[in-house]
Amino acid sequence: MGWIGDAVDSIKSLQIRQVISQVISLGMIVTSALIIWKGLMCITGSESPVVVVLSGSMEPGFKRGDILFLHMSNDPIRAGEIVVFNVDGREIPIVHRVIKVHERHDTGEVDVLTKGDNNFGDDRLLYAQGQLWLQRHHIMGRAVGFLPYVGWVTIIMTEKPIIKYLLIGALGLLVITSKE
Repeated sequence: MGWIGDAVDSIKSLQIRQVISQVISLGMIVTSALIIWKGLMCITGSESPVVVVLSGSMEPGFKRGDILFLHMSNDPIRAGEIVVFNVDGREIPIVHRVIKVHERHDTGEVDVLTKGDNNFGDDRLLYAQGQLWLQRHHIMGRAVGFLPYVGWVTIIMTEKPIIKYLLIGALGLLVITSKE
């Protein structure tokens, strides 16, 4: 039992004051992470300031597992920009390049058509049924930077949930059993 037995003995030896202190510390860590995330949302103007590339559709520019940093401004969207968008009826955002921009002169609204760099055709088959263009409200942000491969942690934890639960459990146990 070695490590597990030591952890159990450590938990048994904790006093109630130490347990409360550790739980409060864990709560402060989680709260700090949420505050940082909300701050990034305000600064970048994007509902999701960081996204992970989940497929190979943007290779060779972005590979599966790259992390993209997003920013959303009021500047007009231009062909060639890489955007992250949500499609009605799909939960997972898509990272693709804008290939066409259509501006309606009467309303000033802009419609865009996207395509993955590694895909053969445009994204109209990915859009909601009957939808031919994306409107501005579909776009979450523009890619302004990236970190290669760092997003693999997220992909692995999503595809293999047992790893996520083991990691969370181990970190929680570590926080609770640490003696300052």
